Amino acid sequence: MKKSDLKKYEAALLKKRDEMLREMGKVEDGHGKATLKEATGDLSSHSYHMADQGTDHMEREMAFMVKSKSGRLVYHIDEALRRIKDGSYGACQSCGKQISASRLNAVPHARMCIDCKSAEEVKKTGRR
Repeated sequence: MKKSDLKKYEAALLKKRDEMLREMGKVEDGHGKATLKEATGDLSSHSYHMADQGTDHMEREMAFMVKSKSGRLVYHIDEALRRIKDGSYGACQSCGKQISASRLNAVPHARMCIDCKSAEEVKKTGRR
């Protein structure tokens, strides 16, 4: 892979990583409080209506899921950046063939070629 291509992918990965970290920070600021009382900003000791508690709980759960998914993506981006540094970026970790440029443009953190990734998904889900 050409050095200019590696620089392009590295820049795209770093940009996406920064976006994800900012998004995770927003989720943390909005829903990462320790208790329901802190999260809502209510200082009273009166109980909440059960529906309000359910909504708050659901929002906190959704924020956790978003943060978890974003964290996994940041991990995969970091691994791709590591592969750029060690010279293995762009090679399929399963078969060793070069990952197509169209796949890397769409998913710059891809670690497998489309054929190996498809086979992995079929094996994982049992569906074709």
